[in-house]
Amino acid sequence: MSSQKLVSIVIANYNMGKFLPLAVQSVLNQTYSNIEIHVVDDGSTDDSTEVMKQFDSDPRVHYHYKPNQGQASAKNRGILESKGDFIAFLDADDLWTPTKIEIQMPCFNTSSKVGVVYTNYSLMTEEGEIIPAPSRKYYSGNITGRLLIENIVTGMTSIVRRECFETVGLFDESLPMGIDYDLWLRISAKYEFLFLDEITYHYRQWGGQMSHNYMKRYECGIKIMKRFLETYPSLVDQKTIDEAWAHTYVGRGRCLAELRKDRLGALKDYLHALKNKPGYLPAWKSIVKLLIPQP
Repeated sequence: MSSQKLVSIVIANYNMGKFLPLAVQSVLNQTYSNIEIHVVDDGSTDDSTEVMKQFDSDPRVHYHYKPNQGQASAKNRGILESKGDFIAFLDADDLWTPTKIEIQMPCFNTSSKVGVVYTNYSLMTEEGEIIPAPSRKYYSGNITGRLLIENIVTGMTSIVRRECFETVGLFDESLPMGIDYDLWLRISAKYEFLFLDEITYHYRQWGGQMSHNYMKRYECGIKIMKRFLETYPSLVDQKTIDEAWAHTYVGRGRCLAELRKDRLGALKDYLHALKNKPGYLPAWKSIVKLLIPQP
């Protein structure tokens, strides 16, 4: 009998039949053998059901079709259907590298406090060409403060202890966006995160993705932050909270200025940021850029 812990992979799908078989195959190609895959189809109207039939003979692959209720509902269905002690997620248009699970699973042995192991990633064009992702700083340990300032957890690279969901709950189905961010904050209040600096995930970028709706993402992020801080009012120091709000309002202000051409709305957000952190340089730079015409 294998000593490997069972890892359950949840793939939420909606009209991604073009890419779905490639995503599933990238999981089946894992060097870590003790896996099960739950593809949850959230009411697709394309050929997703047909293309999944090629995996009917593989007992590791389970296909669940349900009415369209959103990404959070689909992911929650996959979690509830799964049996693994560890759960990972893959978007239906993305790909895993072959050693992903093999190199991430030993990280959980470092401490029982580690609830999530996440990694670096690369970008991918719609045609599948791999390109480097922008460089950024990642963190391990108690990362709640850093998460409030910025969602530094690359969600789809993560493997999560099942225990985390039993402790903090599933994805919030009332949120139209930001479901990963909300979950990571809740888990961070109870568990540690561990970052592994390896590329294990290829994130496909193309025009139809929900993640391109930046304004809606900020609105949901603000709601998530407020709710979290109401639930855990003393978990993070006030200085970090002030920086988190300043960062968030500058980000939303830039979206207002650049995407909606709403200069007044942007200025209000920049001033709101400065109210939280008067010396916040990005806010001052944004105000200068807004008020002084660019050549």
